[in-house]
Amino acid sequence: MALNGGYSYRLPFPPSAQGTSLLDFLTAEFRHSTRQVWEERLARGEVEVAGRPATGAEQPRPGTMVVWHRPPWDEPDVPLAYTLLYEDADLLAVTKPSGLPTLPGGGFLAHTLLTRVRADLDPAASPLHRLGRGTSGAVLFARTAHAAATLSADWRAGRVDKVYRALATGHFPDAGAPTDLRTPIGPVPHPRLGRVHAATPTGKAAHSRARVLETRADSTLLDVEILTGRPHQIRIHLAAAGHPLVGDPLYGPDGTPLADLPGLPGDLGYLLHAHTLHFHHPVTGAAVQVVSPPPPALHPAEPAE
Repeated sequence: MALNGGYSYRLPFPPSAQGTSLLDFLTAEFRHSTRQVWEERLARGEVEVAGRPATGAEQPRPGTMVVWHRPPWDEPDVPLAYTLLYEDADLLAVTKPSGLPTLPGGGFLAHTLLTRVRADLDPAASPLHRLGRGTSGAVLFARTAHAAATLSADWRAGRVDKVYRALATGHFPDAGAPTDLRTPIGPVPHPRLGRVHAATPTGKAAHSRARVLETRADSTLLDVEILTGRPHQIRIHLAAAGHPLVGDPLYGPDGTPLADLPGLPGDLGYLLHAHTLHFHHPVTGAAVQVVSPPPPALHPAEPAE
């Protein structure tokens, strides 16, 4: 554990909460903390409304700034080392280790890839996408507003090719050609979080392509290209096909949360790696390929001599 520098969370009081006390709003909006915990924070002077210490009885007008000055806290120890894969005046690409969150959240602030990259390489770096905490591999950052806008538009238009390496349970059918996976993805009930993204007929369209690299005794090594960007798409699509990732603590063989105490999306244990990114440079237009070597467990066996 390591103590960070604390953080001030800022949000405008929403119109939907008009007429509600600040304490009631905080309790309903941030369910990670109980009403008693918010009462204690207010009593310690951690919360401000319009720049003044709050009691919790206030009924702020919509748009009034509410600030929670969270004191420094111990963050879990996680792998902090990353590898620089690509760098120029407009872009950075690094390999994120499994276990390191991409962005602050869920108790992580200093121990995130974003914080480390900004501290080490460029305070203006902005990630163009994110990887789940347990997913390793290539993460692309923009260093300028132009690069961010151009590549974000390319991402939305499907002009960035993304291939992941994954280890799935069981023997995935090897059709020779890639297998299309199109299970819709959307929110479903989760006993600990309320809702998570998973396979559901009412979800949004999603499209992946899985290609078998190697069949092992009780698992299959795959390259998976994602053509849409739904949350946890590869984990869900492979699970919905009957082949959850080896060690996945959340998704069962139907692509929905495991029936018996499913894990959380950020829990570790599975093997998924963002292997390659193909895109056109936002300034020069040149084709760029970023390759992040996968960990040993995701390497195909060497052919016998």
